[in-house]
Amino acid sequence: MSAALVGATVVGASMLAASPASALSWKCKSSSRTIDDAGYSGPWADNWDFTVKNCVARSGSYVYAKAKVTWDAPPWYSGSDLKETFDSAHFRLYLKRADAGPDTVLARKDFDIRAKLAAMDGSGNGSWTSSTIKKYVGSKSGYADGALRLNWDEDGKDVRHYGFKGTSSA
Repeated sequence: MSAALVGATVVGASMLAASPASALSWKCKSSSRTIDDAGYSGPWADNWDFTVKNCVARSGSYVYAKAKVTWDAPPWYSGSDLKETFDSAHFRLYLKRADAGPDTVLARKDFDIRAKLAAMDGSGNGSWTSSTIKKYVGSKSGYADGALRLNWDEDGKDVRHYGFKGTSSA
């Protein structure tokens, strides 16, 4: 029985040693923008209101980033798979370092969110939270930044990049 207790203690201690991202102290910054459905010019309302909350945290020599995207679309988009609205819809999460010139991208991850956008409620509202990315930075700092990358169906253009405000550094 004491061997089982020792084994459980070792497993418990190793679980405590791993610092889950949810236990981090996050700094977040939200920004919003209204985006017109570039592929639709009919009589119905077609503007999407997006809010992106970019978050950053630090633990030792690592910096972490995650984001939450919320939207309010006209209700007539609800119940659709959005294939006739978007050829593609992604959110790009960045982990960056502020530099004297252009900021350095330390890490980035693209998330396909078209199905997430289609999962809106009957009023056209929804939200989605990204998984966490991390990067070893040593003693340097980093911040989270994010962008919607939307390819509107039948607008004659490719992917459009809609940036949102980044966080302060961690």
